[in-house]
Amino acid sequence: MFKNIFVIITIIIIIFLVVFFARSPQDRSFVTFGTGGITGVYYPTGGAISSLINKKQDTYNIKSAVASTGGSVFNINAVLAGNIEFGIAQSDRQYEAYNGLAEWESEGPQKNLRSVFAIYPEAITLVASEKSEVSTVSDLRDKRVNLGNVGSGQLQNALTVLKVFGLSEDDVKAEMVKAAEAPGLLQDGRIDAFFYTVGHPNGNIKEAASGRIPVRIIPIEGPGINTLIVENPFYSTTTIPITMYPKSVNTEDIPTFGVAATLVTSSETSEDIVYAVTKEVFENLDDFKAFHPAYETITPESMLEGLSAPLHKGAIRYYKEAGLLERIDDRLLVEA
Repeated sequence: MFKNIFVIITIIIIIFLVVFFARSPQDRSFVTFGTGGITGVYYPTGGAISSLINKKQDTYNIKSAVASTGGSVFNINAVLAGNIEFGIAQSDRQYEAYNGLAEWESEGPQKNLRSVFAIYPEAITLVASEKSEVSTVSDLRDKRVNLGNVGSGQLQNALTVLKVFGLSEDDVKAEMVKAAEAPGLLQDGRIDAFFYTVGHPNGNIKEAASGRIPVRIIPIEGPGINTLIVENPFYSTTTIPITMYPKSVNTEDIPTFGVAATLVTSSETSEDIVYAVTKEVFENLDDFKAFHPAYETITPESMLEGLSAPLHKGAIRYYKEAGLLERIDDRLLVEA
């Protein structure tokens, strides 16, 4: 009897060792998601996707991690350089990189950039201290304004908004620090206002609205903005509900416009890895949406909008399986 037990235990150990070494850490793929500052929505978004992937390590043999970065521009460049596998980037920055505009004008179109899916809407948000007497974008002239750190999508958004209203960086006393620093600067009286392109509700803006200095979220609207949206389809109008920021002085929802946070990768990234990431997010969408209030309104259909770089072949593989190809612009299917 004991001999039989010994044989059974030995067989179990052998099976365990075979399975273990067949899927050893040396064979495992490690991927990194580039995000943004830890107080924004990009960071928890990367964490949410990473969590879904890590739950299926035994299925895909993929281990994922999250990196806090400078934001959209950094993430796109890091993906293209092969330093990270995935990056979260604004839809407008995706468009500019693929077409060789803005920061990529000197290098030309970044044709190896690939989109995976859109995630959630990001509103271009302007927060001002009440004592600054800023009630419109035009009032920013000669004010101390944080436009956003170099390498962030919000910096370009801020400059775009200023231009629409006939202003430039030289017309304001510009600061270029990370979004996480802006609320403190505002409450210390060292800046009058700051821009932030972000999903709502956002902790930084809640922090800014909870200090001793009352703050106002400034509407960003008008004929110039309407024209901008018509000419640039990666923009869309949106509204910030005042219920998200009850401590601001606003009494009505705030109209503005925005972009979409998107997941990008490189054409060089493994098809199997991109397929796994796409599949896990789409097929566990309710679990994903529970990670953050900014995801409340997303749907499978909305996650296929606002993309301008071609879809990665791994993403196309999943969308074909899921019957979603008919909802996708044919121009994004060059790898199909």
